[in-house]
Amino acid sequence: MNITVNDMNLYYEVTGSGDPLIMVHGNGEDHKIFDKAAEVLSKHFTCYLLDSRGHGQSRQVNEYHYEDMAEDVYQFTQALHLENITYYGFSDGGIIGLILASRHPKLLDKMIISGANTRPDAVKKWITTVFKIVNRIHRKPLFELMLTEPHITKKQLQSIETPTLVLAGSKDLVLEEDTRFIAATIPNATLKILEGENHANYIVHKTKVADLILEYCGKKC
Repeated sequence: MNITVNDMNLYYEVTGSGDPLIMVHGNGEDHKIFDKAAEVLSKHFTCYLLDSRGHGQSRQVNEYHYEDMAEDVYQFTQALHLENITYYGFSDGGIIGLILASRHPKLLDKMIISGANTRPDAVKKWITTVFKIVNRIHRKPLFELMLTEPHITKKQLQSIETPTLVLAGSKDLVLEEDTRFIAATIPNATLKILEGENHANYIVHKTKVADLILEYCGKKC
């Protein structure tokens, strides 16, 4: 399906029944990474699987900002008149969720984020170095996004009223200190560091993240 919100044409798919669960992927991906998880989650939720602006089948853009992407999601919820919303965001999707929840404290019932960071230097140095080298050779707007954003402040995190599960792998690309900062600063947050997992291997085309979401939401798998 396609919808125009915030002057942006977004593609999304809907599956399942129940209260809405919005799922937003990471940088350079699309909604298809949640194929396995959505099979499980659709038994409990109406899953809205979005392609962020410039990704997948959504309209392409030349410049990216997390604030714009968060506004896209907010207007999406308003256009579809969604209520009792659970939000799940992976990586960039998690960043979008933090901004969304800080801007609209009453919007979401629950939020689960995986591998989100609050600032560009809160990821391991080697991956930043790779992004910089590639971006010098061939400009990539999505790499520029990660090299220059986000800038989520302590005040923004403190303003989040949504009960939040903060996930990361013990081998994540995001520095554990930043993950712990997010969880310690959001008033109603729970932290879970997944031993042996990296940034994406429990999420992309996997059901494990679905089990974690259902457990947090008090639903049986």
